[in-house]
Amino acid sequence: MRFVVTGGLGHIGSRLIRYLPQRFKGAEIVIIDNMATQRYPSLFDLPDEGRYRFVEADATTVALEPLFEGADAVVNLAAITDAAGSFANREKVERENYGITERVALACVAVGAPLITASSTSVYGTQKSRVDEDCEASDLAPQSPYAETKLREEALVAELAAGRGLKATIFRYGTIFGVSPGMRFHTAVNKFCWQAVLGQKLTVWRTAYDQMRPYLDLSDAVEAIAFAVEKKMFDARVYNVVTSNHTVRDVVEAIRARVPSTEVTFVDERIMNQLSYEVDNTRMLAAGFQFKGSLQTGLAETIARLRNMNGGAA
Repeated sequence: MRFVVTGGLGHIGSRLIRYLPQRFKGAEIVIIDNMATQRYPSLFDLPDEGRYRFVEADATTVALEPLFEGADAVVNLAAITDAAGSFANREKVERENYGITERVALACVAVGAPLITASSTSVYGTQKSRVDEDCEASDLAPQSPYAETKLREEALVAELAAGRGLKATIFRYGTIFGVSPGMRFHTAVNKFCWQAVLGQKLTVWRTAYDQMRPYLDLSDAVEAIAFAVEKKMFDARVYNVVTSNHTVRDVVEAIRARVPSTEVTFVDERIMNQLSYEVDNTRMLAAGFQFKGSLQTGLAETIARLRNMNGGAA
């Protein structure tokens, strides 16, 4: 099988490109990345089972149709993913997130390639305690320019599916945790692991400590992509891909179970998202997918990878 992965050296992509040859023997994988984050190690030690081609290119300008021709699936992971930082980079997020998704989707239409595109559960902004894909429009109230853009990307893909025959799957991913060669530490979960291992205090907004949020084990994230390909799940529907819902307190306690010395400092500044809600993953379960990851296991693996940098003290 032939796959094309945009943003293939990132947190999800660097794990995915290693997983696909395990799931699809002899897979050909075209990796497109502009190297803006210089994650060169994501290309180190790629498994022999895969046939790889790396294309260093900007998806906002490169000719995509020749690269997508004959693909069994195009996985669009190219994006600026820092929601908090998107307030200061609204135009760049619009250009690189919505703009890339538009170009990728149109190229898929042109060559007839199926598309799996990554959205985010941050598109939800609801006062309800639990929300699913069939929620009311009022429950979709993005709290950042990043999330606003993701919601517009979803609408674009749905429009192209209805009007131009695009075969697509839209995955709303929860906050990712778990180890990969291209992982970053800007999200709270990974950052907390880093700080705990270094003996630094975890800074937590007081009002956020018991807010519920959706999280996604990286192993479930890449497995969901393979599952969609195997099941040809290109129905242009939105699927919440969420391993489990947790509070920040849950995350801190899971870290403290591995690093008992972990300390927390509470601050009272206004946070980006004041809402608390759980995201339902029933649609994915009904499709036959099984979530196998766990917050405790994922954080334990991350901490284990980090502990030697601090003399094994963690």
